Amino acid sequence: MKIFLIGFMGCGKSKLGKGLATKINQPFIDLDDMVEAKYQMSIPELFAAHGENGFREREKEVLQKSAIVNEAIIATGGGAPCFFDNMAWMNKNGLTVFIDSPVKVLADRLINARVERPLIKGKSYDELTEFIDIKLKERRPFYEQAHVILKGVDINVETLLEAIDRKLQ
Repeated sequence: MKIFLIGFMGCGKSKLGKGLATKINQPFIDLDDMVEAKYQMSIPELFAAHGENGFREREKEVLQKSAIVNEAIIATGGGAPCFFDNMAWMNKNGLTVFIDSPVKVLADRLINARVERPLIKGKSYDELTEFIDIKLKERRPFYEQAHVILKGVDINVETLLEAIDRKLQ
């Protein structure tokens, strides 16, 4: 089964996904890495060359049309579920898990990642916190369509695995 980890940037999708993949002996796939590999450009370069809409079109293509193996843990980009029919597609083609972290936790994690992440580049801490709050409110209706919702600060691989197991029983 495909397990899609969704949530705002900085919530821990990649870290949790790698840990879960190791624990249950499944491949780990980072959707952003797949996009970069297919288009031979970094995410910031894709944003610069094609804008957010152009990036999102490419992201959808990689998500929905690539030969992603049937058994994998897939960390999506934070915005992936919110564009086109990506959320419905992921719900139909696997199990979706929303990692729901508080705004302040996200801001604390992202403050030092502002250079590599196009949507938050150059923002002060206060601007970053406000941006996250606004974007999270916009994205929440998509994220909350997930099969599993994990809220909190101390989410780890064990917590994630237990929530998935509960859902699958």
